[in-house]
Amino acid sequence: METEYVLQKLDEIKHPAIDYSLIKLGILTDIQFNNNTLKAVFAFPFQNIPIAEHLISSVTIKAKEMDLVFNYTTRVMNQKERERFLQLEGEAWRGL
Repeated sequence: METEYVLQKLDEIKHPAIDYSLIKLGILTDIQFNNNTLKAVFAFPFQNIPIAEHLISSVTIKAKEMDLVFNYTTRVMNQKERERFLQLEGEAWRGL
């Protein structure tokens, strides 16, 4: 499986309330694909966001569909990342 294919599939995963992908929003980052293992970091704009598990689950499901082992870590966005996220959120908010 090609890395480009994996990234394309991951880029299809959109935020449920924002009409952008998790990758574009900077939530799904530091993506690494090697053999059949996918590693990534979830960078959330704030601690304890209510939909964190939903977002993680959406990527986990996509990884399983591609027969990949998925490992991840989480962190909070830095100020620059959060500002970019909030700008994109404002552009593409569609609500829940």
